[in-house]
Amino acid sequence: MAIIVSRKERFLDKLYIPALLVGLKVTFRRFFESLFLGRTMTIQYPEQKREYSQRFRGEHFISVDANKVENCTSCYLCQTVCPAECITIIAEERPNDQNPYGVRKEKRPVRFDIDALRCCFCGFCEEACPKDAIKLSRNYEMAVETRAQAFYDLDHLKREVKGRG
Repeated sequence: MAIIVSRKERFLDKLYIPALLVGLKVTFRRFFESLFLGRTMTIQYPEQKREYSQRFRGEHFISVDANKVENCTSCYLCQTVCPAECITIIAEERPNDQNPYGVRKEKRPVRFDIDALRCCFCGFCEEACPKDAIKLSRNYEMAVETRAQAFYDLDHLKREVKGRG
């Protein structure tokens, strides 16, 4: 059994004056704190960069070894697990001269494309990769002018990345 409590609206409640005064009080308090105490709530973006946690998932990249050879073995796991279906891989046999030491990598990607506008940055591709080849950096500045610039190819993904490698 529900108890309904009703209250008769007063004239000032109908004009929203008390709610307006509460909002103005908060606004003026923040204004005077920033003006006289120097406490601001915002950052000056181009000059100051926000520091995100280590778990932040930003722009994609493919890790490379000391010989600048990508670690990707074209196993298609990242493409298979991607819920947005934004990863496209075309593979071929890897030449023997690209395996001078370590575990032999049989295949290499000829094309590795990511459509960043379709990507939901879930990180499933990073978790599924057995060679830890594809990673998500902490770079959050991904503004582009055209759709073609948001389509990352293998050359773009193999770049040097600072922030999570």
